[in-house]
Amino acid sequence: MSNNYPEHLALPRLSFIPSEEPAAVDATALSSWYIAQFIQAHRNLGHRIARLDPLTSSAQQAAPMPAELTPEFYGLDPAMARPPGSTFFPSATTVQQLDRQLKAIYCGAIALDCSGIRDESRRAWLFSRMEAVSSTAPAAAQRQAIFHRLLTAEVWERHLAATASHAKRFSLEGCESLLPLMDILIENAARHGVRQMFLGLPHRGRLNMLVNLMDFPVQHILACLNHDSHEAISQNDLPFHLGGSALKQTGHGEVAVFLAHNPSHLQSVYPVVSGMARAFQDDNPDTGCVPVMVHGDAAFAGQGIVMETLNLTRAEGYTLGGTIHIIVNNQIAFTTSNAMDVAGNLYCTDIGRLVDAPVIRVNADHPDDLVRAAAIAFEYRMKYGADVIIDLIGYRRLGHSEHDIPALTHPRLQAAITRHPPVTTLYHARLAGDAANATAASDIDNLRADILRTVLTRSTESKPAMQMPPATDNNASGLRFQAPSIERLQALAAIITTPPEDFTVHAVIRKLIQKWQAGAADAQHPVDWCFAENLACASLLGDGVDIRVSGLDVGHGTFMHRHARWFAQDDIDAHAGGVFIPLDHIGADQGRFDIVNSPLTEEAVLGFEYGYSVQAQRRLTIWEAQFGDFVNGAQVIVDQYIAPGEHKWGYRSGLTMLLPHGQEGAGPEHSTAYLGRFLQLCADRNMRIAFPSTSAQWFHLLRQQAVATDRKPLVVMSPKSQLYGNPRSHSSLQEMAEGEFKPLLTDRNVADPTAVDRVILCSGKFFYDIEAARNEANDVATAIIRVEQLYPFPEDALSEALAAFPHLSEVVWAQEEDKNQGAWRFVRDALEESLPPGIALRNVCRIATAAGAHSSLRRHQHEQRRLVADALARKQKL
Repeated sequence: MSNNYPEHLALPRLSFIPSEEPAAVDATALSSWYIAQFIQAHRNLGHRIARLDPLTSSAQQAAPMPAELTPEFYGLDPAMARPPGSTFFPSATTVQQLDRQLKAIYCGAIALDCSGIRDESRRAWLFSRMEAVSSTAPAAAQRQAIFHRLLTAEVWERHLAATASHAKRFSLEGCESLLPLMDILIENAARHGVRQMFLGLPHRGRLNMLVNLMDFPVQHILACLNHDSHEAISQNDLPFHLGGSALKQTGHGEVAVFLAHNPSHLQSVYPVVSGMARAFQDDNPDTGCVPVMVHGDAAFAGQGIVMETLNLTRAEGYTLGGTIHIIVNNQIAFTTSNAMDVAGNLYCTDIGRLVDAPVIRVNADHPDDLVRAAAIAFEYRMKYGADVIIDLIGYRRLGHSEHDIPALTHPRLQAAITRHPPVTTLYHARLAGDAANATAASDIDNLRADILRTVLTRSTESKPAMQMPPATDNNASGLRFQAPSIERLQALAAIITTPPEDFTVHAVIRKLIQKWQAGAADAQHPVDWCFAENLACASLLGDGVDIRVSGLDVGHGTFMHRHARWFAQDDIDAHAGGVFIPLDHIGADQGRFDIVNSPLTEEAVLGFEYGYSVQAQRRLTIWEAQFGDFVNGAQVIVDQYIAPGEHKWGYRSGLTMLLPHGQEGAGPEHSTAYLGRFLQLCADRNMRIAFPSTSAQWFHLLRQQAVATDRKPLVVMSPKSQLYGNPRSHSSLQEMAEGEFKPLLTDRNVADPTAVDRVILCSGKFFYDIEAARNEANDVATAIIRVEQLYPFPEDALSEALAAFPHLSEVVWAQEEDKNQGAWRFVRDALEESLPPGIALRNVCRIATAAGAHSSLRRHQHEQRRLVADALARKQKL
C-alpha cells in the first residue's frame, strides 16, 4: 500500500462561535435551530461529563452538568416532539429520546474532544464517525478475545509479583486495557494495508508488552529480573528498557512491529521512533507504515521534547503521515497528582492542540469501547495523515514502582483503588450478563491458571532483544576506499556549477560558481571547504550513496559555508523564483539527496536523525548544529542514545554530527561544542571524534564516514568563520584525489628532523596561529603535529611520528579551549603512553573558567597571543 503523506498540512482557521439565533420565522424553524444547537453542544462539550474515570464513583463526585447540555437551556421541553424530516438522529422522535441518544454517544465511557481542531471539515468527519459507529457491544468472539487478553495482562503482573517481588516492574495494573488496545490497533493496521508499525513505550507495562505483545521468551525476562542469573549479569541495560521486533498475524495479513529501546528519559524515544518511521517510509514508499507512540500522562504533558517533536513531525522533511498517540493515563505522576480537571477544562492531552490533534478518551474499565476508539483513530490517521490521541484513562493500582507506598501521599485515592475491582472482574461480570451476580470466583480463577500456564510454556522464535550485529574489524584499514580521480572531480565540478539556462542566480552564487570553476580547472589550485564538501557529496551521490543533511538553515549554512540550495533571483515581486539544488543533478542513477532545514530545535531533531540513521543503515545521515554549543539542548540524546546505543542495544548508527567549534571572541554560547564532554563519553570505540584542519581532510572524512563498514557515530568539531576563511586551510584538488583522511598530520615544513627537539601537538584552527608564529621566529627546532582524530586516539601513528625526531626532549599539548573543556584531560594518558622514555610533557590551555570563552574580541586576541607564545616558549631547565 502506498504511504503518501503531505509534507505540509495547511489547516483552515475556523471559529467555533455559534451562529446567531435566526430571526423568528415560525415555531417549527426556531425549534429546529435550537435542537441543532443542542446537538452541536453535545459534540463539542459532551466529553466534559463523560463517564471516563474508573474511580469517579468511589473517589470523587462526577463533573457538574454544563447548562448547554440540558434541553432547558434552549427552551426545549423534553416531551416535545421533534419537527419532521430531521437529518440527524431520525429515530429520536422526541427531545427526550434525542437527549438520551446524544448522552449515550458523547457522554459515555468513550468521548470525543475536538476542541483543539481548527478545521471544521475534520470535526464534522469525526462527529459523523462517532454517530455512525454502532454503540452496541462488539461481537461475542471479539469480546471473548478482549477478555482473554485482559486476563493475560493481569496474570503476568501477578506472576511477576510472586516470582520477582524484589524487582522493579512498573506494573500495568489499572490500565490492563492497553494490551487489547494494541491488538486492535494492529488489526486495524492490517485492515488498512499497513504492514509496518514502529512503536515507542514508556516503562509502565513494558515488561507486560514485551512478553504478551512482542512475544519475548518469558524465561528470558524472568532471568533478567533474577540478580544471580547469567542473563542479569551479562545484560547491558535494564529489562524494562528493552525493545525488539515481532511479526503479528491478523485476519487481514501480517504486520511487523518494531519496538524501540528506551532509556529512563521518558519521552526521549518519541523523536527516535519518529526518525525510524520516516527512514522506513523513505526507503519503502509503497509499504504502509505507521508510528504508534505510547506516553505516560504526566510525561506527555510535562516533557518539552513532546512539544518539539509534535511540531517537528509536521515540518517538511520530517512528516510521518500521522502518529497514533496512546496516553496510559494513571492520573498521577510518581507521587504528584495529575488528575483531570474537567471543570477547569484542563487535560494532560492539551499539548496535542499544537497539531490540531483530536482526542478520543476511553474509560480503561470499559474494554468494549476500545474497538470504537481504535477504529476511529486509525481511520482519521489514514484519511488525513495527521496525529490523533487515544487517552486511555485508568489508574495505578500500585506505586510508581512496586516498592513505593502510594498511601503515604494519596491515602484517599489509594483507598478508592484498593476497593475498586480489577477490570477483569468487571468485564467478566458483563460477559456473564449481570454485573451484580458475577459467576463464581473459581471460574475466573481457573481461567487465570490456564492462561498463566499458556504464557509460561509458550514457545517462541522471537529474539530476546535486538541482536548485536556481527563484529567487524575496528582497524582503520577497513575504512579505506578509492578516492575519485582528478578527472572525475572536475566532471562533478562542472555539473554542480551549471544552473539551468533560465535560472538567475544571486551575485554571491555567481561569484561562488566562478571560484569553484577556477578551483577545478587547476589540480593545484586551493579548494575551500564549501567546494570540498560539495565535491565529497557529489562523488558519493554519483556512486549511488544516499545523503540526508538536516539542521537549522543547513541549506546555506550558518557561515554561508554550504550553498546546497540556490534560489532564483528573477521576478522576485511575483514570487516566481524557483529553487535549484545542484546535488540533485549528478546523474540518472545517483543517490537520493535530502537537505532539510529543521525547526528551531536540537533535542527533537537530533533524536529524529539518530533514529533515522539506525533504520537507514546505507545512508549518510548528517545533523549540523547552528553553533556547536547548541548541542547542549540535545544532551539526553547524546548521552543515552548516540554514545551508548550500540553497547546497550546493538543499534548501529552512522550518524554524523557537525558541531561548529572554535574560539573567536564570540562569547560562551558561540564558541565551544564541549569537546571534552564528548571525549568523556568515549569507550570501546563507540564513536569517532574528529577535528579536521584542512578542506581535503574534510572531503576525505565525509567520504570515509559514508562508506565505512563499521558504522559508528561521528562527532566533528567543524569549522567556523575564521577557519573557513583561512586560505592556508584550503587544499588542492590533487590532495582530494590522491589522499585519504589521516588521524594525524605530520609537519611537512620540517627540513631537518635531527634539529627538532620539541613537538607541539594541537588540533583545528589553532595550528595556523602556532605555525605562523613559529615560522616568523624561524624556529627550526619546533615541529607541529596536528591531531585530527581525537578518538580513537592515534597512539601508534603518534609514536611513529615522534620517533622521527631523535633529539626530541619535550612534547607540548596546545589547545585554545579552557583546560577543563578541551581535550587535554582526556588525551593526557594516551600521550604519556605514546612518548619515548625521558620526554617531558606539558600543556598549554586557556585558564579554566565557568563560562569557557571570552565575549570580547580584544580579550580573546590577547589570550590567543599568550597561548601561542606559551606554546613556543622555551622552559628553562633546572
